[in-house]
Amino acid sequence: MSTREPIGWPLLPLPDADGGLRFPTLEQSLAQQIQVILRTRPGEQLMRPDFGAGLEDFLHEPNTLTTQRRIRDRIVDSLGRWERRLQVEDVAVTEVPNQPQRLRVEITYRVRRTGSVRRTGLTLDLEA
Repeated sequence: MSTREPIGWPLLPLPDADGGLRFPTLEQSLAQQIQVILRTRPGEQLMRPDFGAGLEDFLHEPNTLTTQRRIRDRIVDSLGRWERRLQVEDVAVTEVPNQPQRLRVEITYRVRRTGSVRRTGLTLDLEA
């Protein structure tokens, strides 16, 4: 008999110590899916060649207002297209203080089912 951990499919959680299955809440699922959309390049997912925001495309771009606006527009378009459970309220793209090669992205969104407002964010490096 093997003592290795069983392999679980990401959609089917393994039982916890109490034997219960813990699925993510709606809010957790949305936060995770936003990160997946933003970090996926179009062409990476099979059967959905247009899926993702492709924010890595902005690597080596100059940190200008035009670049920041393009990033904002890409995020709004991608989330609107690929995540119907939320409505984007605001996307703020700002330079990280004293680090001009880094941008901070803050996304405010409304969960359509509950009406609650949530925030998530990430930091982008424009230089490798």
